[in-house]
Amino acid sequence: MPQQGEPDVCDERALIDGAAAGSSEALARLFDLYSAQVHLVAYRLTMSADDAEDLVQDVFIGLPEALAAYSRQGAFAGWLRAVTVRATLMRMRAGRRRAATALRAGAVGRTTPADGAIDRLALEGALSALPSDLRVVFMLADVEGYRHAEIGKLLGIRTGTSEVRLHRARRKLRALLGER
Repeated sequence: MPQQGEPDVCDERALIDGAAAGSSEALARLFDLYSAQVHLVAYRLTMSADDAEDLVQDVFIGLPEALAAYSRQGAFAGWLRAVTVRATLMRMRAGRRRAATALRAGAVGRTTPADGAIDRLALEGALSALPSDLRVVFMLADVEGYRHAEIGKLLGIRTGTSEVRLHRARRKLRALLGER
């Protein structure tokens, strides 16, 4: 049974078919259902709220065309997440990404860290300092839960390269956060 706010499988398929056929109502409903998820994935990869907003728009503007490649096997949410990751990577590779602005004044409130907990602001700053190739692998593996084989396929790199980048990202984060 779908959770509240999620369409059941028949509803979702009808929305997907409608959006693929050019229905603005179906596309608007998919936007309502999935734009927050797309934004979260894009933000985690770019560390920029502005870029994440732009990517949400890019993904949904291109969705009717992208749906032609959707096999309708597997979860739509997972497929849409992969589309979002690819769109984000294309934007980053094309150099259209603005400098990360996650640490703008007032953008993130400082919290008092509990015993051993990492201050959220410090973590966001450390993530912003990572080179994009390391940050993307770190976010896909440790935050989104992708396996190295999936990351390799998404990014067009070998599984071993993904593993090395994750190791380097973790090591650099530990150094930036002053941990051993």
